[in-house]
Amino acid sequence: MALKGKKAKQSELDAATTPVASRLLLSYAEAKKAFEAATPGSQQAQAAKDKMDSLILFKSDIAAYVRMYGFLSQIFDYGNTDVEKRSIFFRLLHPLLTFGREREGVDLSALKLAAYTIKNIGDPNLSLATGDAVKIDPTSEIGSGAVQDKTKIALAELIAKVNDLFEGDLTPGDKLVYVNDVIKGKLMESEKLAEQAVNNTNEQFDSSPDIDRELENAIMDALDAHSIMSKQALELPTVRADLKATLLGAAGLWQALRQRALDART
Repeated sequence: MALKGKKAKQSELDAATTPVASRLLLSYAEAKKAFEAATPGSQQAQAAKDKMDSLILFKSDIAAYVRMYGFLSQIFDYGNTDVEKRSIFFRLLHPLLTFGREREGVDLSALKLAAYTIKNIGDPNLSLATGDAVKIDPTSEIGSGAVQDKTKIALAELIAKVNDLFEGDLTPGDKLVYVNDVIKGKLMESEKLAEQAVNNTNEQFDSSPDIDRELENAIMDALDAHSIMSKQALELPTVRADLKATLLGAAGLWQALRQRALDART
């Protein structure tokens, strides 16, 4: 679908990208379902796994395409508007390809620069008149992505989520410790939440009034040591809701509580 004009309406952008994203998400869901239903180690299981991996790598590749186009387009004119159109389309499509919480790729588009440090490394010798010219090797990694380690992926996704939660003079490390260690740690101590997690789905657990009460208590307990973030979470319902969503999503609170309850039964 062609997007007319320089300022396309959101409805036009959605009409161009949503059908494609829906087909890819459906393809991933079907492959995942087939993989779970297949006998482990069978050809059917491998074929389904290959399909999921190919979709994950496709998402990685289109992100690489967008980055590389943005860099190279500042150096020279492609002379081909289709290349630019493809870059725009991929940039809009990429964040729609969530592939569920089980995906093995990472969307780092939400990462933001929180702080930086400038260091004086001296005055380097930049003589351009002597010696042989140093050649710049061309990029060779585009399209060569691979499925990454799930633990690193989960951590990167969690960092991306917590970076948007709080405002103020806070480092990404401060936010990560507060969410993943302090608040999640306090909630992990709840016997009631562990029992509910093992007997309910994540969606049902999310609707429990007990998780809201326990979350508020955990925030209040952390008020003295982490006043900036705790005050924001207590005073702003939107922050508290986003904190809860992060805990039940990227932080894996329901899974951790469920596993704790199962371990206690054995």
